[in-house]
Amino acid sequence: MFGGLCFMTNGNMCVGVVGDELMVRVGAERWNESLTMPFAREMDFTGRSMRGMVYVSPDGLDEDTRLYRWLEMGLAYASSLPPKR
Repeated sequence: MFGGLCFMTNGNMCVGVVGDELMVRVGAERWNESLTMPFAREMDFTGRSMRGMVYVSPDGLDEDTRLYRWLEMGLAYASSLPPKR
């Protein structure tokens, strides 16, 4: 869908890899908060900002704790959605 590798839970996308960046589905409620975090930026895959999605550069994933924080955020949001059939 985005030209990269995508990970899902219950049929809902939570994180993915596009090029060398991590794509995280954080949801609209945590989007602004996520953008204040180091190395995060708006996901602009189509040339327009995609609210609820962020890219995290490799520098923001250089420690396990940083990577886990992003993975947990994406998994928490995707898990809050109804499962898809």
